[in-house]
Amino acid sequence: MNEQTVAHEFRGEALEHVWMPASGSARGTVIIVPTVMGVTDLERGFARQLNERGQHALIADLFGKEFRGAPRDTMFGEMGRLKGDRAALRDRMLEVLDVALSQEGVDASRIAAIGFCFGGLCVLDLARAGADVAGVASFHGLFDPPGLDRQPIKAKVVAYHGWDDPMVPPEAVVALGQELTEAGCDWQIHAYGHVGHGFTNPQAHQIGIAGVEYNEAAARRSWASLNLFLDELFG
Repeated sequence: MNEQTVAHEFRGEALEHVWMPASGSARGTVIIVPTVMGVTDLERGFARQLNERGQHALIADLFGKEFRGAPRDTMFGEMGRLKGDRAALRDRMLEVLDVALSQEGVDASRIAAIGFCFGGLCVLDLARAGADVAGVASFHGLFDPPGLDRQPIKAKVVAYHGWDDPMVPPEAVVALGQELTEAGCDWQIHAYGHVGHGFTNPQAHQIGIAGVEYNEAAARRSWASLNLFLDELFG
């Protein structure tokens, strides 16, 4: 599989995204925003699945190469730093979008972003910024709003959520639906019963937090739904 490193500097921070283009003529491009643990083989696996469907994939590095493989507590500290300035996080995501658009063979009218856990919050913030993307999909993402001036949301939005997620209570799910309705966008929220946080990651339990664990059925169902969503976006 063709994998390329894409260097990017954001406000003095050296980031290193992973570009995994599909063979031949692509059916769209998907930005993948990882969990709090950053770029791992989990995201590479998702990218390969997208490649098999004829879609380019860019795995976004939000933390920097020096944090690859860093301990959980270090990564949670970095996530807290990025979440602590949502305006800067929005700008970081907008620059990631520019990086994706600059890659060879990318059709600007056929680009989407998907994110996992913290990455789910990031792609929702990309949509909240009014970015010109066809759609975003959040997998067990965080829903708390950024507290910035609201923009009309152009992207279609889907959120895949474990109903028993200890980090996202039911009232946060309702609040997201209200927020997206007020933003005028086409949105969906899929909730999976008896499912917690991190359900797409077979190693989720290793993070050592109660309520964070893999769920095969929710992982399978949400990915199948994503494929339908991308087919709708890209044609």
